[in-house]
Amino acid sequence: MNTPSPADQGLRLIPFRGLRYVPEQVGSLSAVTSPPYDVVVRPDGLHHLESADPHNIVRLILPQAETAAARHEQAAETLNRWLAEGVLAPDDEPALYVYEQRDAEILQRGIVGALELSVPSEGIVLPHEDVMSDVVEDRADLMRTTAAHLEPLLLTYRSDDGGPGATAVIERTVDRPPLLATTTEDGFRHRLWAITDPDDRAEIDTDLARRQALIADGHHRWATYLRLQREHTGRGPWDFGLVLLVDTARYPLRVRAIHRLLRRLPVVDALAALEGLFRVREVDGPLPQALDALAEAAAEGNAFLLAGDGGFHLVDRPDATLLARTVPTDRPAAWQTLDATVLHSVLLDHVWRIPDAPGHIAYIHDTAAAVEQAERLGATAVLMHPVREEVVRDLARQGVTMPRKSTSFGPKPATGLVLRSLTLD
Repeated sequence: MNTPSPADQGLRLIPFRGLRYVPEQVGSLSAVTSPPYDVVVRPDGLHHLESADPHNIVRLILPQAETAAARHEQAAETLNRWLAEGVLAPDDEPALYVYEQRDAEILQRGIVGALELSVPSEGIVLPHEDVMSDVVEDRADLMRTTAAHLEPLLLTYRSDDGGPGATAVIERTVDRPPLLATTTEDGFRHRLWAITDPDDRAEIDTDLARRQALIADGHHRWATYLRLQREHTGRGPWDFGLVLLVDTARYPLRVRAIHRLLRRLPVVDALAALEGLFRVREVDGPLPQALDALAEAAAEGNAFLLAGDGGFHLVDRPDATLLARTVPTDRPAAWQTLDATVLHSVLLDHVWRIPDAPGHIAYIHDTAAAVEQAERLGATAVLMHPVREEVVRDLARQGVTMPRKSTSFGPKPATGLVLRSLTLD
């Protein structure tokens, strides 16, 4: 792979020799894929994926061993063994890849490539969430040990100006037979194509050179890319990171909330601490109906839904003096009024006094899973209403990061369809 000089501005995707499963060596492509590592609900989801196929990608992204070092060494050994056995194999030539996923409600298409990290990051790639240092350290050691990017992060941009460009190349490409097609158990159909034509790649380059991107999913992987790049001197494969880039003007994403599981806080104690500080009401289930009540309340101000005791409790209308006393005022008003800001600055830090640490808080994407785990553990699930994409993008353009795990953009790319080895580049 060539390593071009840093671009002067905008985004630059370069081709790479994708590592892909050899269909004849696995039970099915759907059985070896996984959601992103931070979406897998452990332990049940992890065990389900491990049992789906002995070569499921979860054995690389979430290896199981007693220590972090042992886990990462195990992942590297597994990856090398699968390559030696022909379970995974590199494509013959470098390519960009068009990736499509769709179900009955949504169609998403984008380009998978190696994004140059050496461009000035300010105003080009926009993060919108804080990250946890321990997660970055773990992901960095896994990437370092395996010398591979095992799953792409999800970036978005908007081509509101219209005209030809990357999206036009995508829509021409999907008329050809794909490299692979599979349907995963969540009902999504996935297809992948290679882009190798120099004219197509030039058209993509010209378009992306004037774009900026929002990190929709993968803040920890982005921080990991930058960290590992700083560790290496000279130009090389660590100057690029595996991404899926989606034009949301053409293919809008869903924006969903990420919920909190407060492991050591029973619902009865959570509610008692809120007396006089928030309005608290019981709302009827089942879960979809309770979420409708949350959406209605969230349209008027900060609102949360607590679950874990078999019922649903709507928490809204925070005391104004409490907000004035506990919410930092050194950031824009749009940040101060975010539900995630109020949750962390007011509820977690001052009302419930819960440390933001893995032993106390779990971040769960699936609403029903958050409720189930809270009920099983005698804990509290705090269910959130999603933030609008334009709010996220506007804050990111101002250089303002939201509390971590504030949003979940989707659909997220399936992990396992194409990997990037740093030893091939």
